[in-house]
Amino acid sequence: MNEPRAIVTVDGLTVSFDGRDVTHGVSLKLFPGRITALVGESGSGKSVSAMALPRLDPSVASVRGRALIGDPSASGGDIDLLAADAPLQRIRGELIGTVFQEPSTAFNPVFTLGMQVAESLKYHQKNLSAAERKRKVLEQLREVGLEDAERVWSSYPHELSGGQLQRVMIAMAIINRPKVLIADEPTTALDVTTQQAILKLISSLARELDLAVLLITHDMGVVWQAAQDVYVMHDGVIVEQGSVEHVFRAPADDYTKMLLAAVPRLHVDDDDADGDGSDGGFRGEGVARVGERVAGAGAPADEQSEESAALAGGETIASLNDVAVSYRHGKAAVEHISFDLVAGRTRALVGESGAGKTTIAKVISGQLAPSGGSVLIAGQDLAKAHGRRKREILSHMGYVFQDSGSALNPRKTVAWSISEPMSVQGGFSEADKRRRVAELLDQVELPADAADRFPHQLSGGQRQRVGIARALALNPSLLIADEPTSSLDVTVQRKVLDLLRRLQLEHGFACLFITHDLGIVQEVSDVITVLRHGHIVESGVTGHVLRHPEADYTRTLLAASPKIEL
Repeated sequence: MNEPRAIVTVDGLTVSFDGRDVTHGVSLKLFPGRITALVGESGSGKSVSAMALPRLDPSVASVRGRALIGDPSASGGDIDLLAADAPLQRIRGELIGTVFQEPSTAFNPVFTLGMQVAESLKYHQKNLSAAERKRKVLEQLREVGLEDAERVWSSYPHELSGGQLQRVMIAMAIINRPKVLIADEPTTALDVTTQQAILKLISSLARELDLAVLLITHDMGVVWQAAQDVYVMHDGVIVEQGSVEHVFRAPADDYTKMLLAAVPRLHVDDDDADGDGSDGGFRGEGVARVGERVAGAGAPADEQSEESAALAGGETIASLNDVAVSYRHGKAAVEHISFDLVAGRTRALVGESGAGKTTIAKVISGQLAPSGGSVLIAGQDLAKAHGRRKREILSHMGYVFQDSGSALNPRKTVAWSISEPMSVQGGFSEADKRRRVAELLDQVELPADAADRFPHQLSGGQRQRVGIARALALNPSLLIADEPTSSLDVTVQRKVLDLLRRLQLEHGFACLFITHDLGIVQEVSDVITVLRHGHIVESGVTGHVLRHPEADYTRTLLAASPKIEL
């Protein structure tokens, strides 16, 4: 059988900055109706290679090579995207649509979304009236699954969720019916259910519109879930390529093997997974029996006893008793939250955005006062403590934030950031601080000279290690880790998870691990609490809950979790 004709053929693509090549002779092909994944860790050259096609690399970049795109309206039938005289206005939007990684920063916050999507039509379909543009935008919004299109049209970016904004960006990218869609990390930091919906949407658009999709990602689970072809990139070079099935089942390159080995694996009962690869190559359907019923807050008695047994033998560090939090408008953010955090054990707190995970973490850490119930830290009611007494209670607690980049002061050194909790608590000399910083850097496996560096001089994984070191500065008995690995490469994520496990064994602290990744949950936690709309729908021993979920919502999360099943 003859291979279908590629819509894009890239040959010898090399991108340079200041005379230094960051990619080396990249060659790849994109085919209509198929999703091709370009996968690798941060810094591998994925994004600069992809963004060279619509010429969206920084102006200081120098690009060499050829990238031909089929264009029947062109005199020669093809356009070289990298040529100096390439028609950029036609290329951007009419031939290639682009979906960026972070939609909240890609949209202009002072204009409505409808106006921003319609702007693309102004440049590429100039004969349309304002009314016709609005009609086409509304149709396109509905096509990408936004049924409330009129509301979206008049909304500003901050008024929509991350998943809704990503759908609006996809609508903008395809409204002029391009030949190619470049999706740059379109699901990073999204909930698993939202991620599944976005990937399923991209898959259906590829089939229905005969789109060639270039999917840029570092998540091998996403590649398995959505793509048909894959190129693996390392240090600016394509090290392996082929069909997803072949590369995943028989990887030839050691780097590919390392990426696959680092992926957290979610293991469920065979009865729970169909894995039939239906829906046009989209492998995201995973667990059956998903319904509308939501379990009550209380777990069955046998599950409660199993959870108690799993936590037995450890000191109770924190106890939440019927905690509720309400905001000024009167609506409860969380209600009836009760669980214990025990020394040497990890409790995973799981749920979609808006479920109340971070709200609960803020209550435990004293950032929010509960409107009902109580939080006991080492037997003391946090709400009744004030001033020095409250600081003393909170000194037993460390907090690892989701975004290590924004959590560290960019104008202060690593040593200052790590020693900050000691400065706040007081009673430590400068010599004490220097000695403790050196100890902590050694514990999180960072070099001693990292103390004098600034956050921008560290990688994402190194910054997260600094965040962990700072959280451990006062030898806490409780560590709260709020999505600490959500935006990290799988290999860096693996190292951070191994580090947290080792430190917990050494120091014996209780850990509340907040995440939406059930693969990670299975690896790091002893017990799991599943939240939905501010209520506990299921709680119990992690292995039991993931293999035999009682709540339909838990099964929904399991179904949406990317699983590599070979």
